[in-house]
Amino acid sequence: MSGPQCCSNPPTLNPSSGAGHIEQLGGLTTYVSGSPDSKRAILFITDVYGFEAPLVRKLADKVAAAGFFVVAPDFFHGDPFVPDDANRTISVWLQDHGPDKGFDDAKPVVEALKNKGISAIGAAGVCWGAKVVVELAKVELIQAAVLLHPSLVTVDDIKGVKAHILILGAEIDQISPPELLKQFEEILSAKPEVDGFVKIFPKVSHGWTVRYNVEDAEAIKCADEAHEDLLAWFTMLSN
Repeated sequence: MSGPQCCSNPPTLNPSSGAGHIEQLGGLTTYVSGSPDSKRAILFITDVYGFEAPLVRKLADKVAAAGFFVVAPDFFHGDPFVPDDANRTISVWLQDHGPDKGFDDAKPVVEALKNKGISAIGAAGVCWGAKVVVELAKVELIQAAVLLHPSLVTVDDIKGVKAHILILGAEIDQISPPELLKQFEEILSAKPEVDGFVKIFPKVSHGWTVRYNVEDAEAIKCADEAHEDLLAWFTMLSN
């Protein structure tokens, strides 16, 4: 399920943003940040606007600064969603860029990270990317997962999760409303073999973690809190 909230507040893409650099990884053009000597890697899987969104790269850099090797591949192969293209709605775009294809593309990236000597891999998925991360978490390709205002993720998906998972949701979210997130929480509480936690942020909307207004102090504060939760989750589970 996708809707207008998935596409709200589109970022202005900037291919030169961020403190990292671009390289090829697992067959994908990838934004890379942090020390390549780190044994801990975080795979960022973005929303429909892709890996050139400055706030996504800013978050990747923040996680990298904490000691992780962070990679954010271009899962859309240079074709992110363009909101003002009337001939290509989000539904049409998703026919070319379904999360199933993202999952297939992610597997060689995970393998490439392992080939670099990485011993612990986490994955963070934003909106569209959350569905891809859940698929990785079902087959134990990653050790830890964070979902930020997920789209397309179902109750059955959460039932199949084997990796430790943090779900950060919004109170005002038509895509993954609090009622659905509470179902996720109930499922995870019945899975003692999986560390799971669900947090619903009050008074924020879908997309608040990477598509916030940079001139709104309250929006920045809410996004920062989510970013700190993400970082704490990965740090705890990689120690």
